[in-house]
Amino acid sequence: MKKAIIVGHSGQDGTYLSQLLQKKKYQLIGLSSKQAVATLKKKIAPVKITDSRAVNNLIRREQPDEIYFLAAVHQSSSDKDSDEGSLFRKSIEINLMAPVNFLESIRLYSPHTRLFYAASSHVFGKPETTMQDEHTPFAPDCIYGTTKTAGIHSCRYYREQHGVFACAGIFYNHESPLRPSNFVSKKIVEAAVSIKKKKQSELVLGNLKAKIDWGYAPDYMDAAWRMMKLPAASDFIISSGEIHTVKDFVQGVFEHVGLSWTNYVREDRTLITKKPKDNLFGNNHKLTEATGWTPKVDFNRLIQIMVNAELKKYA
Repeated sequence: MKKAIIVGHSGQDGTYLSQLLQKKKYQLIGLSSKQAVATLKKKIAPVKITDSRAVNNLIRREQPDEIYFLAAVHQSSSDKDSDEGSLFRKSIEINLMAPVNFLESIRLYSPHTRLFYAASSHVFGKPETTMQDEHTPFAPDCIYGTTKTAGIHSCRYYREQHGVFACAGIFYNHESPLRPSNFVSKKIVEAAVSIKKKKQSELVLGNLKAKIDWGYAPDYMDAAWRMMKLPAASDFIISSGEIHTVKDFVQGVFEHVGLSWTNYVREDRTLITKKPKDNLFGNNHKLTEATGWTPKVDFNRLIQIMVNAELKKYA
């Protein structure tokens, strides 16, 4: 029976990955900022992932087969500006130094362990190319993208210099009913259902023309697991292979609840406080060729899943 550690187990991705690995009969240890949980028949003390000694002790003791590093510090496009110095320091700590702690622990104490690092399409900044692949140059233009780029380079360093199996999955937007409300997909779904239930009267969005490569979170966790089964580690784009506008998403959601979106939605560009990422569209061909992975849930089905889950809250 394989043993895996999920760093960031309590978020959207960690929840779906935990479900996937439990179905595959893994023993699991889940780490979050507040707790550690395990399917093993023993208690696991919380581990501060920014403490190299604590991480060393965990890896030396547990000898996991796989580590999935999903933890991240991230801001959505509508989040208000904070102290950027503090945000940068916290992002470096979680998005870069914490995974380095795990990579170094693998090198020193558990060389058979494989590590997956969850990166982001934000590493490409605002690319000029219509579609990005694994050869597209990194050009991050935000704190999140900058620190995630450094995380990818750290995986490559340990892979090339020390033979550690460390792969990075460059995730494009992936949604589910577990998406937090500050993300535009969930904001749209919650508002449409609330309007349907006569709890609110309108939805205000920052940019209806924004183009987004939207996928389904459980599909992307399956991709991460498949990457860890390859003979050799590499980095892969994980994307839907489709691109749609925010307007497309709005229209689909409102149609699913039986409303005309034009009666309830208006645009206010002042809501966007971060640089828009209009050209992020991933080419997942390398991943498909290497693992046979393709998304099971398309754009329309994604909308149905999210809306139906929201409607159940009112049942």
